[in-house]
Amino acid sequence: MTKPSLTELLHAAVSAVGGTERPGQAAMAEAVAGAVDDNAHLLVQAGTGTGKSLGYLVPALAHGERVVVATATLALQRQLVERDLPRTVEALHPLLRRRPQFAMLKGRSNYLCLHRLHEGVPQDEEEGLFDQFEAAAPSSKLGQDLLRLRDWSDETESGDRDDLTPGVSDRAWGQVSVSSRECLGASKCAYGAECFAEAARERAKLADVVVTNHALLAIDAIEGAPVLPPHEVLIVDEAHELVSRVTGVATGELTPGQVGRAVRRAAKLVNEKAADALQTASEGFERVMELALPGRLEEVPEDLGYALMALRDAARTVISALGSTRDKPVTDEDAVRKQAMASVESVHAVAERITQGSEWDVVWYERHDRFGASVRVAPLSVSGLLREKLFTERSVVLTSATLKLGGDFNGVGASLGLAPEGTAGEDVPQWKGLDVGSPFDYPKQGILYVARHLATPGREGSRTDMLDELAELMEAAGGRTLGLFSSMRAAQAAAEVLRERLDKPILLQGEETLGELIKNFAADPETCLFGTLSLWQGVDVPGASCQLVVMDRIPFPRPDDPLMSARSKAVEQAGGNGFMAVAATHAALLMAQGAGRLVRATGDKGVVAVLDPRLATARYGSYLRASLPDFWYTTDPNQVRRSLAAIDAAAKAEGR
Repeated sequence: MTKPSLTELLHAAVSAVGGTERPGQAAMAEAVAGAVDDNAHLLVQAGTGTGKSLGYLVPALAHGERVVVATATLALQRQLVERDLPRTVEALHPLLRRRPQFAMLKGRSNYLCLHRLHEGVPQDEEEGLFDQFEAAAPSSKLGQDLLRLRDWSDETESGDRDDLTPGVSDRAWGQVSVSSRECLGASKCAYGAECFAEAARERAKLADVVVTNHALLAIDAIEGAPVLPPHEVLIVDEAHELVSRVTGVATGELTPGQVGRAVRRAAKLVNEKAADALQTASEGFERVMELALPGRLEEVPEDLGYALMALRDAARTVISALGSTRDKPVTDEDAVRKQAMASVESVHAVAERITQGSEWDVVWYERHDRFGASVRVAPLSVSGLLREKLFTERSVVLTSATLKLGGDFNGVGASLGLAPEGTAGEDVPQWKGLDVGSPFDYPKQGILYVARHLATPGREGSRTDMLDELAELMEAAGGRTLGLFSSMRAAQAAAEVLRERLDKPILLQGEETLGELIKNFAADPETCLFGTLSLWQGVDVPGASCQLVVMDRIPFPRPDDPLMSARSKAVEQAGGNGFMAVAATHAALLMAQGAGRLVRATGDKGVVAVLDPRLATARYGSYLRASLPDFWYTTDPNQVRRSLAAIDAAAKAEGR
């Protein structure tokens, strides 16, 4: 039997999921197959509606070697494992003459820990363990959650938190899960043979396609201890998120509360001298943090330096002592010791990293209303790390609806550690960029309106002209508005003013769960939804409920953001344009994601309104506009109101 062509395979897969074949999807599949066969790297931009999941899954399954697919969001992970992969595997089975296996793999704390469930939780104040089921009143929310978790543990096959519906609070889940550092290890644990996390790893070792998330991919790359099984091909979906997720994993934090917990956990397991030294160091650190003011620390202040050195040295002594306190090989004691060790090691690692003072790290103080002050340390850039760890051993395909910023892939490429496309060199990973377009007719389906007549937004203060403009646009649209704001304060202020002024329901992020908000927004065309960052990227509402997407201002990072300003400064010191490389790229990515909320299906029509004149007047405006879908462009407020009213009238005539 002749080997089936990629066209035949793609046709079978698209038919199986009830989709429509798109030229962009076929072009993407051919490019992915070529990159995989040549062991090359590919950046591919595939607009909403292209069907990019099948565009990479079909050539990946046809390839035959193990493939890891990493996504940023839980929603896409579930879609791949529960919908796309089962149907695609079934459809391709007769053609491939084999049935590729697939599995999902997450970090250990996402799985129920049977040891902790049955043996109890190491307590901060107590020596030994306590039974969380005894401690929590059965009538309390925590008690009810824990009882439900115990019942669920008998029926679940995966132990995966996301398979539990409805879910439980983070506090309840924390009682029945462990981090990788706290885990006893399958060989030492009484429940090792039944462990859900170990079972997930075993399934991943046998699978042809392993679906994971960016965070686990980052841990696998950074920490050197392989979590993912060996693989020939890596596909990174939602690749515009990768740099921020890797930065998050590579960021360390110390708070007085966290250090205090480490002290309590270790105190009764080590000798008095070691425990006292850690307690004293903890108190010294807490005193310094009481006076901490938010902002970047170009140099570590003397008092913080002394406090961190004391913490580092005391933590090192406790770690040595914990390693030698193994009197009885009792599993319960092991669990207590392991949790104490994990807490103290975490304190030691961050304290040592900051005191060593790498020029590639950025250190800053943060202050949180609820949790108080913290000191944080993050890499100035993760590009070198990604170039070295991601692109050397395998073929890498990165895909997203937004990878091409300002008209090319080089901005995103640079953040991933890649030289400009076409650059040749011995240690330079070669890559190609491909934009397969979108099935949508953006100039006919959408309008980009920039409110050029408004005042330039300042850092603080109310923007009454912006709120007036927003009210008029929402009125013309008949509701149907998704408001994307650069801060929660701005979203709250707008909701407060417009709830009084307009006879339209306005939902506000934070007042309900995100899922509930989006469901209610989609259910009623008159309803509007206001919010911040997660709405810029996480809302998928096709149809007449979302016909006006408003951005209150260009979402540049805050000027006092320690990490962004440090990155900008580093680019300038190297002779580049820090503002364009960091702030404008950040804003372009968010605006492209935000504008992508408007047209989600071929019948969708509407307006993206940017209430910030700088998009029309500033020099960088053309770069930002080139990063957005190719909507019809206007700065005429009367024209846009007429268009919105016409779109609203058409939707009402169709009963939507």
